Amino acid sequence: MNADRNIILIAEKLGLHQWQVENTIRLFDDGATIPFISRYRKEMTGSLDEVKIIHIKDEYKRLKELDARKGSIIKSIEDQEKMTPELREKIDAVMTMAELEDLYLPYRPKRRTRATVAREKGLEPLAKIIFEQKETDPEAVAEKYVNETVKSVEEAISGALDIIAEWISEDEKARKQLRQLYQRDAIVSSGVIKGKETDGIKFSDYFDWSEPLRKCPSHRYLAMRRGEEEGFLRLRIEPEEEKALAILNNLFVRGRNMTSELVSEAISDSWKRLLSSSMETEFRNIAKEKADYDAILVFADNLRQLLLAPPLGEKNVLAIDPGFRTGCKIVCLDHQGNLLHNETIYPHPPQNQTALSVKKIISLVNAYKTDAIAIGNGTASRETEDFIKWIKFEKDIQVFVVSEAGASVYSASKTAREEFPDYDVTVRGAVSIGRRLMDPLAELVKIDPKSIGVGQYQHDVDQQKLQESLDEVVVSCVNAVGVEVNTASMHLLNYVSGLGPQLAQNIIDFRTENGPFRSRTELMKVKRMGTKAFEQSAGFLRIRNAENPLDSSAVHPESYHIVEKMSSDLNCAIKELMVNEAKRKEIKLESYVTQTTGLPTLKDIMEELAKPGRDPRSRITEFRFADVHTMEDLVPGMVVPGIVTNVTKFGAFVDIGVKQDGLVHISNLSNSYVRDPSAVVKLHQHVMVKVLAVDIDRKRIQLSMKGVGDKAKTDN
Repeated sequence: MNADRNIILIAEKLGLHQWQVENTIRLFDDGATIPFISRYRKEMTGSLDEVKIIHIKDEYKRLKELDARKGSIIKSIEDQEKMTPELREKIDAVMTMAELEDLYLPYRPKRRTRATVAREKGLEPLAKIIFEQKETDPEAVAEKYVNETVKSVEEAISGALDIIAEWISEDEKARKQLRQLYQRDAIVSSGVIKGKETDGIKFSDYFDWSEPLRKCPSHRYLAMRRGEEEGFLRLRIEPEEEKALAILNNLFVRGRNMTSELVSEAISDSWKRLLSSSMETEFRNIAKEKADYDAILVFADNLRQLLLAPPLGEKNVLAIDPGFRTGCKIVCLDHQGNLLHNETIYPHPPQNQTALSVKKIISLVNAYKTDAIAIGNGTASRETEDFIKWIKFEKDIQVFVVSEAGASVYSASKTAREEFPDYDVTVRGAVSIGRRLMDPLAELVKIDPKSIGVGQYQHDVDQQKLQESLDEVVVSCVNAVGVEVNTASMHLLNYVSGLGPQLAQNIIDFRTENGPFRSRTELMKVKRMGTKAFEQSAGFLRIRNAENPLDSSAVHPESYHIVEKMSSDLNCAIKELMVNEAKRKEIKLESYVTQTTGLPTLKDIMEELAKPGRDPRSRITEFRFADVHTMEDLVPGMVVPGIVTNVTKFGAFVDIGVKQDGLVHISNLSNSYVRDPSAVVKLHQHVMVKVLAVDIDRKRIQLSMKGVGDKAKTDN
């Protein structure tokens, strides 16, 4: 299969024009990144968004892998001198790896099997005679094969049937029809392993469970697999045996004589010994891939929402990592997130130094001109929030509860040690909490996405695919927001289109040695910054207060000449064009269309001139929990405010301020039918929920969003 055919296939599968696919692939081959292609090459792709571009990339990769496997299989069969024009045509036409492997199965080098032993005894001719089903007395025929190695007629027939069973298990048509049966009728079932009932109690929902595989949701399949891997469950995927045997008998039994009965016997053996286990393994893998895909999709969507959470912005922040016995660690940060001061207060039991703690907080707020207070949502969070809100400050101070997920990972990391070599993990953790409030994206990129805690069965899915997907999300978010090159950390720069770790570090080094960048063109002086890296990255890097006002916008330097022409035509400066809406309205975009620059790019330029370097994230809003602090405070029927902390395929988890998130099951998200929870709720959304049930022993809270009024308030 050649590249042109792959382009046609991808276009057909994704519902795109061939030129869109061809141009996108050409851009990839030329080293372009997904954010760059979607933002700055709209004319070439027909304005494809990042999702469609990723689909093209994934499908192209799959077809290239399929082509590579076809090449190795063709070579193997040719080396065996068994290739035929018909087989070659079949291999060329096949579209999935499973079907390709079916074609190769009869030619694959085999380990020693029962059929191999029978062939070595010279029983393959007898197997062919029986398989043809024309002989009426197979025992008489088998008599001719009795010798020193084959001791009896029964042994001869048994060996021949072993060969037939292998032929059936390797038959392309048989496997195709069985595959269709599994897709349509396979049942996934699980049962508890005897004696494991007590130890495996957390999997009790699956001690006796079965449902059609095609209807089994990803989270349930992953849960059953985990139970099996931990030794508590036995998992099976199989259709009704009678249906499978009926398919095979219809394919291979061609008469009603003695040899036909022997073939039917070989069919039963082939199913039980070879095909059922082979097909089950295949469909276990298919189900796992689908479950992985769904789980990774949920994780990626949640991560995107978390990274794009509303930032407080450049404000002076007092951050608190709360605690009881060890006290509350306090740090004071300036508007750029620099650590100015740290100390510990003990407002809670057992010390109960309330008055002293109030005095210290007021003193620090005044001394460091604090605008907002960030409180980690871990131990003693609610108590600390209540304590802070009880204090009477001289001015209005915003108070926010911030997720600590992954903060401990950061505080013990090499990155944190390099940033704060003279401080312990408690100070680093408090700094991270404060910075997360100021700019969630800039702080969270320092942490492995898998440690942020917004996934579903994240440790059970394919780790490489998970990492690739999450990295794509981080790259997408960083480039969607843009990066201030003169203040960005190495970790943030690392995710900018076209850069990577080495160039990110080189930018930091250049900035340290030469002072802040004054223009985008100055980036070309950075060591190893070639024209391709500059092309890919420049549009996503911002330089505030640069001489050229376009350097602080998302207008790419390759398009500066267009804006210069516009300002020249209107006889005004570029800066005036950016602040004067009346001037911009005089621009006739059609006048600036060229062979390489179309209306999509020109419209993007106009949007940037109107709001240069705008942050796509929304504004942050304060949130206040109800007067409940523990699960014991909850009563069924109570309606309380909460914050969505995680969205899964089976519902959403909501923090209602009692140290244990509650679950709004998918059936309780809305009065209408909900197929996908992410269509109803988003991460960090502020919602009103009704308490349905509280199980203190199992630490489970059941919530509902049905009929509780305004549940769509959101801060992102």
